[in-house]
Amino acid sequence: MPLYMAQLGYTAQSWAAMVESRQNREETVRAMLADAGCTLHHLWFAFGEDDAFALIEAPDNVTAAGIAIAVASSGSFRHFKTTVLMTQEETLQALEKAAGIAYVGPGAREAVPA
Repeated sequence: MPLYMAQLGYTAQSWAAMVESRQNREETVRAMLADAGCTLHHLWFAFGEDDAFALIEAPDNVTAAGIAIAVASSGSFRHFKTTVLMTQEETLQALEKAAGIAYVGPGAREAVPA
């Protein structure tokens, strides 16, 4: 199944709620994802622009997008970003495909050699 990295930043209200009522967010998120047919590999908290990162396995992009939309629309986050992660093998396959594609950039008259 494809892997996805979620990067998120909580709102001040969400942080205040977690201070007031501490809970293991990893357990809560893991259960929600399992109900959607996904797996949470891990949830990390961080300092900086992003407050947390999650590594999620989902059956497909539609499921991952549905989860991202549901989570982001909760109003609990300043930002919520999902990135599709590719394996080394998938990257090698993409490079192979790229070698056979002739791309013509803006303003160019000829394709960039592959």
